[in-house]
Amino acid sequence: MARRGKRYIALKEMVERGKLYSPKEAISLVKKLANAKFNESIDVAIRLGVDPRHADQQVRGTALLPHGTGKEKRVLVFAQGEKADEAKAAGADYVGGLELIEKIQNEGWLDFDVTIATPDMMRHVSRLGKILGPRGLMPSPKTGTVTNDVGTAVKEIKSGRIEFKVDRYGIIHAPIGRASFSEDQLYENFQALLSAIVKAKPAAAKGQYIRSIAVSPTMGPSVKVDPNVAQRELTVE
Repeated sequence: MARRGKRYIALKEMVERGKLYSPKEAISLVKKLANAKFNESIDVAIRLGVDPRHADQQVRGTALLPHGTGKEKRVLVFAQGEKADEAKAAGADYVGGLELIEKIQNEGWLDFDVTIATPDMMRHVSRLGKILGPRGLMPSPKTGTVTNDVGTAVKEIKSGRIEFKVDRYGIIHAPIGRASFSEDQLYENFQALLSAIVKAKPAAAKGQYIRSIAVSPTMGPSVKVDPNVAQRELTVE
């Protein structure tokens, strides 16, 4: 633990205290901070001016990252008949109906990252609410995971579509790639995520919506981004 502490302190000294960086500056610095012996994830934390305790201030949606996250997602689709065939053709890892629901219920099987369901399957899938819900795996129309267009949903998730949801502290945490990504790839993914979050702003949210932004590698300190600059660049791009 002591060694890790020294490493972290050394990395922390590379970040100017109190400075708000532009998105490109922050990403460039974070790539330098990601010097662990593995391909670290690059993550973003965005604090919003909302009160998640109120239903009309919940922020949830999806963002299609043009360069993906660097992690292969295992997709489970609850569908039958032609829709099951469509899901398989699109590259879903697991496709089925009641047999998969029972496997999750009886065996605790959870070897998947995203769950999609056709609307007609939801009356059965709803039985899994207490299992999938706390893990963020429950299909939802808000995130496009309850749909008849399962082929498109599978392809988008496989190519880089991610879900985001504000936590109880008003913060959204999401990955934008890996340390091995180029600065341009990370920046374009960052732009796509921030744009989706801005578009998801609830009507009930008052005052400043994007309060703060921080970018960080898995094993390193965070770098604060100027939220005003970040939003200005959205309108320029």
